[in-house]
Amino acid sequence: MSKLRLTFACGPYDRTLALRDGSIQPEGIDLNYIAEQPSEIFWRMLQFKEFEASEMSLSNYTTLLSSGNSPFIAIPAFPSRVFRHGYFFINPDKGIRSPADLKGKRGGVPEYSMTAAVYMRGLLQHEYGVKPSDVEWVQGRADRLGRKLPADIRLIQAPAGTELGDMLERGELDFVMTANNPLAFRRGSPKVKRLFPDYVQAEKDYYRRTKIYPIMHTVVIRRDIYDANPWVAMSLYKALCRAKKHAYDLLADMGSSKVSSAWLQPLIEEERAIIGEDWFPYGIEANRPSIEALLQYTHEHGLTDRRLEIAELFAPSTLRDIPVSEGQHV
Repeated sequence: MSKLRLTFACGPYDRTLALRDGSIQPEGIDLNYIAEQPSEIFWRMLQFKEFEASEMSLSNYTTLLSSGNSPFIAIPAFPSRVFRHGYFFINPDKGIRSPADLKGKRGGVPEYSMTAAVYMRGLLQHEYGVKPSDVEWVQGRADRLGRKLPADIRLIQAPAGTELGDMLERGELDFVMTANNPLAFRRGSPKVKRLFPDYVQAEKDYYRRTKIYPIMHTVVIRRDIYDANPWVAMSLYKALCRAKKHAYDLLADMGSSKVSSAWLQPLIEEERAIIGEDWFPYGIEANRPSIEALLQYTHEHGLTDRRLEIAELFAPSTLRDIPVSEGQHV
């Protein structure tokens, strides 16, 4: 029986390397791995449904699902996740000394509905009492879904051709929260500083207290492909789990470091001590606090019509965690 030809668009990650180079193959699938940057993948998938499967913004997927007509179904593999305390930037002339000082301020965000922004607004609201309606938001790019927001959310579009970091540097914004370091910060501008200078310690403390390790992206399968071949969900999920274990095994070979870092070994040891042996987990149970937080925040911020349940997000066959023998854990 011939294999099902399936194009999978995903970022160029260490945890998917074995799928990119073909050393791991999903059972029954002839996988064509398209390595692109996530923003490009999301646009092409959301606008044109161009790939049979792809990496996808978790918040965008959740919003689509809540509308009742999502063209995709997800599996609980999470190729991108990032703690976000280090991505709040302030202009030090604006009198911001703590997160609570962001109330009444003008804040820049690349896209209101992006997953990073969802988790960051949730952090502000539930850790520091700053609600989304307490800020005047300036959005840097067009929203991918064009969802109408609640009436109490003040959101305007930044002028075409402007960069949020430059606006912050000039004092046109009081703060920016983003998914990457602004160019002005990378240039060393004295007018662009981190809100959390010791962000690494803040993130560790946050995780220890909440068990939330923000998930940026999941993996989705086009609904027409899944409906015709429901077995694809588990096959791709298992392959992604095996590929992640392969990445762990490569990193564990400290005699020949695979990453350009002088202190990789103590870094991995610390992450294992804080997060666990599987320090970049897939599956439901290890990620339940992180997923529940995302579902809570998307609803609170007006991005979903109702609060979704975890079981609604993922293909039913993938709701059970993959056993150790099948590659999920080290």
